[in-house]
This record gives sequence, structure tokens and C-alpha cells, in this order.
Amino acid sequence: MKLLSPVTLGKIQISNRIVMAPLTRMRSDELGVLSPLAAEYYQQRASAGLIISEATQIAPIGKGYPGTPGIYSADQVTAWKKVTQAVHEKDGKIVLQLWHVGRISHSSHHPEDGLPVAPSAIRPSGKVYTAQWSQEDYETPRAIDITEIAGLVESYKHAASLAKEAGFDGVEVHAANGYLLDQFLQDGTNHRTDEYGGSVENRCKLLFEVLNAVTQVWDSEQVGVRLSPYGTFSDMSDSDPVGLFTYLIGQLNSFNLSYLHLIEPRSTSAGGSDEVLENAPSTATLFKNLFKGKVIMAGGFTRESAEEAVSTGHADAVAFGRIYIANPDLVKRFELNAPLNQYNRGTFYGGAEVGYTDYPFLAE
Repeated sequence: MKLLSPVTLGKIQISNRIVMAPLTRMRSDELGVLSPLAAEYYQQRASAGLIISEATQIAPIGKGYPGTPGIYSADQVTAWKKVTQAVHEKDGKIVLQLWHVGRISHSSHHPEDGLPVAPSAIRPSGKVYTAQWSQEDYETPRAIDITEIAGLVESYKHAASLAKEAGFDGVEVHAANGYLLDQFLQDGTNHRTDEYGGSVENRCKLLFEVLNAVTQVWDSEQVGVRLSPYGTFSDMSDSDPVGLFTYLIGQLNSFNLSYLHLIEPRSTSAGGSDEVLENAPSTATLFKNLFKGKVIMAGGFTRESAEEAVSTGHADAVAFGRIYIANPDLVKRFELNAPLNQYNRGTFYGGAEVGYTDYPFLAE
């Protein structure tokens, strides 16, 4: 299987093309420090060519869900060091996903900072999890002032430096799934009239500034970016997604990144359901060839469809989410074409070892 062959993502050499997707598990404490079980959980899955960590907030105001980890305090770094050491003991590779949720939050997660921030004061539809794990209507976010942008970019840079201190092999900038950077990119959420709004070029400006800052800390060939063209998760939309992402991906070539991580829109949400959209546009077909580096594709892939994607050149590697939760030895199962454990959606978020570190491996 080509899926089992090695590939180089910039300066990150991986032993196979099976990637563990970033998976929010909501098992950290109220200070954003990982569960002590996290090192075991990630080590169990270290046979993946690459692990992309669960989304990790770069600052307190970047938090949007209870139980998610951060990368802005010493205690958080200490906990992440245990994870990277555990993965490296098994010769695995792991990058940290840098995250700011923007408007997909609630003031209970960051009472000292008040309302969530966003490019524009547009309230998402639906419900938000509060710090107390209750569900309430979203608040209308505060439009971030242009004078605050430099501090926001510095938060990404600081988080990237702490990720290096924690021993990661690189970082991934999360600009997908309706979170802050995606909110700036798409005109359904960005109604600004300053230099960060209006034209496609202006809406992409913040992401480029973040990448410039992060690549001052990391070699650019150890930095990836995640995008979700056509994604509707978190109430997202754009009037011209092809124009937006064609421009954006073309500009990303100048950064000489480790990889571009694209989500196929056929999965209706990021973990919210198993439904697959019929006749959804193909992100790989539309955008993959615009990027001159390596591309990781994600979004509802099976063993067979992933093998086809890498064999035909539609992907250089493929990220798996829900089935990686239930199959810590997914690489071996793919190699042997062995049956997969079924995941239990009820244990995805919160809790302890059940549904986290207790999924069985294949018998030796």
C-alpha cells in the first residue's frame, strides 16, 4: 500500500502517510492542563506517520469549550512535554495545532476578558458549551479592534515558542472550521471595513501575519496550515469560496510550509455527525494542485478511499479522526486489512479513560 510508504513533509519525515487528525477530547482541567492520561493516549497512537494534536488554545480568550488544553502557561508546557516524550519514545512524530476559537466561545470560559472576539460582531446560530458544561445561546462577540491585532499575532508567536519548548516536531496553524482565522477569511463572518476586511487580500492578511510570526520561531518547513473550503461547521459561509481559497493557497506557496491540510466538505461537520454530503465539491480536485508542497487531506476517508487518494496524487497523506479514536493501532489494522473497533460517540468529549485509552489493540 502506498498509504504505508514514507513521505517527507518539509523537514518532517514520516514513516507512513496515515495521519492522526486533530481531535478535541475535552479532558483537560479548568486551567487548560492536559489530563495525566494524555501521554498514554497519544503514545498508543504513535505508529501514525504524524499525529496532529488536539486543537490547543493560544490564550485564555481563545478557549471555546470546557476541558480543552492551552499552550500559554508553564504548567501546560510541562504536561505537553510528557506527551511529546511519550510519542518520541515510540519513534512517532507530533505537531501542535495552534487554535483561537474567536466567536465560537462564551464569556464563562474567559471571564476576565469578557465577550468572545471576532472580526465582526455577528452572533453564530446554535448553542455553545459554557465553562459549566451547560448549553446556552451564543453571545454576540465583540469585534476585535485593529489596535489589538498585533497582540493577537504575538499570542500565536508566544504559543509557537512554547510548543517548541514542549518538544513538538512542528506546529499547525488552525485556520479552518469556523474558528477565528477562518472567521477573518470568509465574508459571511468578516464585515470589516478596515485593512482586515472587504477584499480577499485584506481578509487573508491576518493569517499571513500569523504565519510570518510563527515562522520566526519555527523553520517554515515545520509549519502546516489547516483550511476548510466550503466548510459550514460553526455557521460559516463565503460568497466566492473558489476565488478566496484559490488566492489564499496560491499565496501560501511563498511561505515554503511543511504541508497544507485540507478538509473535504463531504463530512457535514467536524465531529458533529457521521452524515456524508452527496454531490459536495471536491476540495482536492479544486485546490490540491494549486499548492506546490505536500497536502494532507481529511474528511470521512476509509482505508480504500485513502489509498486511492494517495495513489492517484489527490493527497500526499490522509488524516483520520473518529476511527483513530477507536483504533490506536490503525496503521497495523490497515496493513493487515483487519476489522476496526467501532467508536462510541458518547465518550468522545469529557470523562477519563473510558473511550480514551481503553480501546483494544489487535491481539499479538
